[in-house]
Amino acid sequence: MFFKESELFRELESAVLHEIADKAMEVSYNRGEFVLREGDPAEDLFILNEGKIRLSVGEAGQMTYLLDRPGEVFGWSSLVDRRKYTASAECLEACRLLKIHREALLRIFEKYPASGMLFYRRLAGLIGERLMATYRTLLASYQPEGPPSYG
Repeated sequence: MFFKESELFRELESAVLHEIADKAMEVSYNRGEFVLREGDPAEDLFILNEGKIRLSVGEAGQMTYLLDRPGEVFGWSSLVDRRKYTASAECLEACRLLKIHREALLRIFEKYPASGMLFYRRLAGLIGERLMATYRTLLASYQPEGPPSYG
């Protein structure tokens, strides 16, 4: 159960972890393959076991984020009532992932609400961290005089 390395799953009840492991599927991708593309139906959450994934937003991938540590997750659009993924995920090297279908995970958390609450609190924190990283990237791209004024 390598997904236990993920911050999202740390300290969840052992029964929850076993049920998630039963529903999860290990998948592999080659370098250059896309796990998902921006606009695809959001159906699964992915957890990186090994490899490197580049998340990118926009047609030319203007905004990117690198996943390279075991336990990092992506595809959370599937868990926050978004119908489509908001980024593309490309393998920068061969990758092994754990894939969990949204419906299976939601049913487990309905059965174990305390673990579900802990998971979603951590997910909110992770989304906040990525948002702050995006803000820092945007601010770093501006010149010392600051962001442009449109007023």
